[in-house]
Amino acid sequence: MPALTERLADASKQKLRTVQDYFGLAGKALRFAFVRPFYHQDLVQQMDEIGVKSLGIVLLTGFFTGMVLALQSSVQLQTFGATMYIGRLVSASMIRELGPVLAGLMVAGRVGSGIAAQLGSMRVTEQIDALNTLGTDPIKKLVTPRVLGALIMMPVLTVINDFVGILGGNLISTLLVGVPTGLYWRTVWEQIASDGFTLRFIPNDFVQGLVKPFVFGGIIAITACYFGLNTTGGTEGVGQSTTRTVVLSSILILVLDYFLTQILLSVLAV
Repeated sequence: MPALTERLADASKQKLRTVQDYFGLAGKALRFAFVRPFYHQDLVQQMDEIGVKSLGIVLLTGFFTGMVLALQSSVQLQTFGATMYIGRLVSASMIRELGPVLAGLMVAGRVGSGIAAQLGSMRVTEQIDALNTLGTDPIKKLVTPRVLGALIMMPVLTVINDFVGILGGNLISTLLVGVPTGLYWRTVWEQIASDGFTLRFIPNDFVQGLVKPFVFGGIIAITACYFGLNTTGGTEGVGQSTTRTVVLSSILILVLDYFLTQILLSVLAV
């Protein structure tokens, strides 16, 4: 029994150290963003890797999500004779929830795994140790550009995802449901800028739609960098790091989505 207690205590301490190291890495990466030298070329490269090269999967995901959302919601709205409001439902769902979450999950799978594999390979081949020998901080050189790139590009990808999702909903509502295109976009506009641009309604959509991907981008980059930098065990360890990155990033995105929604709704309702 004492041995079991000791093992549980050791496991708890290890988990706490892991959490401490995780947030320590996040703090250093953000702090180094304001300290010279600035690796502008690396930042641009990461923005291209995270943003531009993720456009394909984000466009595909958003477009078909909007189509499915319009198709499913039309069945329920027809029951109440309210198919004219399908544009409001699609736009609200995409901008507030589905756009940020789905874009985050797609980027976590494509970019997060890539970052973890790249840094993990550098760790097991001792390239990161070589950077330390040359006097270059690996966190500033490798982590900070990736974190900043994710923080910048995730909101951009989410906006694109939202827009193509609404376009997909427009296609279904026009061709299958019979809602005129003009009516669809008018209801979308009413949802986005209801009551003549009241200052209360716009944040409910746009603040939630932009704050969430900003947080998700930081989570994906920091999680990938953490597991990548702590890779051990050769090529097998690289595979484990990529798997852990995708799994943990996806879980954190889904969990934090609820808490962010609760916080933002409370704040914006005031």
